[in-house]
Amino acid sequence: MVELLIIKPSSLGDIIHALQVATSLKTQCKDLRISWIVRDIFAPIVQASAAVDQVFIFERNAGTKGFLRLMREVRKTKFDWVFDMQGLLRSGLMASRAVTKKTVGRTDSREWSGVFYDQKVPLPAGGRRSHALDILLQFCPVLDAKPELRGKLKFREVDKLSLPFAETKGGLKPILMFPDSRRAEKKWSGFQLLTQLMVRGNRQRKVIWAGNNYIPARVGLPEDRFMNLTGNTSLVSLPALIQHCDWVVSNDSGPMHLSAGLGVNTLAIFGPTDPQLYGPYPLNSPTNIVVQAPAGNLKLLQAKEVYARFQLAESRSKKKP
Repeated sequence: MVELLIIKPSSLGDIIHALQVATSLKTQCKDLRISWIVRDIFAPIVQASAAVDQVFIFERNAGTKGFLRLMREVRKTKFDWVFDMQGLLRSGLMASRAVTKKTVGRTDSREWSGVFYDQKVPLPAGGRRSHALDILLQFCPVLDAKPELRGKLKFREVDKLSLPFAETKGGLKPILMFPDSRRAEKKWSGFQLLTQLMVRGNRQRKVIWAGNNYIPARVGLPEDRFMNLTGNTSLVSLPALIQHCDWVVSNDSGPMHLSAGLGVNTLAIFGPTDPQLYGPYPLNSPTNIVVQAPAGNLKLLQAKEVYARFQLAESRSKKKP
């Protein structure tokens, strides 16, 4: 049995990418056991992952005592490898305290975390301009695995989701929207109008809003056509919720990456961030559509433009055999 510790405490989108890498490693490598250090607020999604065997929870607000308590737990296991996929000082310190034969980190690590590594993985051919997931996939060859996605991202049925609202006549699944984002400049204000356009454009269509922060929805739609789950969406329910839906429409956010990772039709709305680096992966997949605001300014992006892109993508998907 090969014992691997992955250090990737945050953020949600980065954790989803790392879970995809862990899934690929589990698929390609026999007798691999994966442990993980993750922040408490993101722990549920890692604990639910079928690729992860053990989870160590990092309580960021617990201070030095919490850090030392965490590392005492981590040190009870002897690891063959430690992969620091975060590449910051705190994660480097975690790697240095683990009992391991070899510590591997990122070439593009910051905050002097590189001093704690025995080995650094190279950047992809595109260098620092590579997609974030391609950068993490470079950890795979360390275990003699190919730097590509293998296997399907799966989650244990910790929280089986029953959503009668999702049931529609004719088998048409709802559209799921994530109108929030961690950074204000990545939040698009057109979700209310887009919701109205989508529901009124198809009499059988339903729309669900989701996210951990409550966002009031003044869409003027009947309850049987629209449901607002913002502020009432648990991390562990996200995979099941996404898979209940036909399309996910989202700002640049963690749920967007999860949707793409699960192979669900994803329409990603981008403003100032570069989709070539952070867009739904892989960018050339027919199920991943990116709409970028003019000049990277989300205030210039009209709901009717996004709706037109959605209609085009949906019509193309229906034509496929």
